[in-house]
Amino acid sequence: MQNEPFFTRDGAIYQPTPASRGPWDPKSLHGRVIIGLLGHVLEREHGDPDFIPARLTVDMYRLPDHSPVEVKTNVVRAGGRIKVIDAEFVSGGVSAGRATCQFLRRTENAPGNVWSPPDWDAPAPDAVAPPSDGRAGMGGMWEARPIKGGFGHFGQKQTWMREVREIVGGEALTPFTRIAVASDFTSPFAHAGTEGLGYINSDVTLYLHRLPAGEWVGFESVDHHADAGVAVGGCRLYDEQGSIGAAYCAALAQRRSAR
Repeated sequence: MQNEPFFTRDGAIYQPTPASRGPWDPKSLHGRVIIGLLGHVLEREHGDPDFIPARLTVDMYRLPDHSPVEVKTNVVRAGGRIKVIDAEFVSGGVSAGRATCQFLRRTENAPGNVWSPPDWDAPAPDAVAPPSDGRAGMGGMWEARPIKGGFGHFGQKQTWMREVREIVGGEALTPFTRIAVASDFTSPFAHAGTEGLGYINSDVTLYLHRLPAGEWVGFESVDHHADAGVAVGGCRLYDEQGSIGAAYCAALAQRRSAR
């Protein structure tokens, strides 16, 4: 990847780059880079090939600016079958977000047949044309292959997404960090409607029964409900082999700051 990364690292300090700018305030970071960095550090410090990061929950309770960032982790439980690790996103000395990751040991499936919903019937990414206007997501934050629907669409939406930047410069994306940074897209994909996106997500929870294979991640919106300015929405997640899990988020009605 030759594009500018979202962060550069100097020891334990991560410096946001201009590429990490968010959509709501030009002085703040994008939610996806907060989630991505938390996932990156959790995996780097506590990942284990014998375990699957089956759940990542991130709370985002403050829009951080471009101050230097430190991520602090804490082992809640390190058992033989389950590990639970907390992490805190500290921007300019102020806590702006936190994460909990649950790692589950790989084993064999339980016997018997259990009903599962069918995988989506979507064309492969290479069979889907890029957007006709040639634009990448948010000015080049990611690459997309829209399948059905869009941000002004009323109805279910489907798309493929591929990351085009490292989270931390010089540190390659792993399957987990690739889906972690992408998972923030759950909110705009589930919550955008005929007037565009009017909700800012305050969290995301990513569930994985397996890690994604390849670079492309598929999003299929499956849920959105809102009342009194509070929304909950979700997406099923895929790679080119089939289902990998799901992601859900809560969100608040929001207006963008003037640029």
